[in-house]
Amino acid sequence: MHDLIRALAEHQGQASAITVGVEDLKRLLARPEVTYLIAERSGRAIGYVSWLERVSFWSGQDYLALDDLYVTGAERGTGVGERLMQAAAEAADGKVIRWEVAEANVAAQRFYARIGATLTSKKICRWQPK
Repeated sequence: MHDLIRALAEHQGQASAITVGVEDLKRLLARPEVTYLIAERSGRAIGYVSWLERVSFWSGQDYLALDDLYVTGAERGTGVGERLMQAAAEAADGKVIRWEVAEANVAAQRFYARIGATLTSKKICRWQPK
């Protein structure tokens, strides 16, 4: 899983943002609100989807906050991403699934639109108080 996360960060030009170590990641992935699925081909990891369970105070309903969807370059376009998203949809059991996609990631936006997702624009704010 750590290798796939690193590959995603490299794909997005953000490899330096990965600061979590393997042992810390194992601890995080074991948390009850975290779920992840790994796609494999011939025993080799080729992609993953991960999410956290959250609650919306607006609707009063639980939802899945998709953290990442990643498929290795050689496997893109082979249906792996769709199968991972379908597995997430099955796990959601009717709950809404929400996630972010970078404005510059046009290929991902096309993929999400193709599977029926509604894309809305929103600015993401980050603040790390001292």
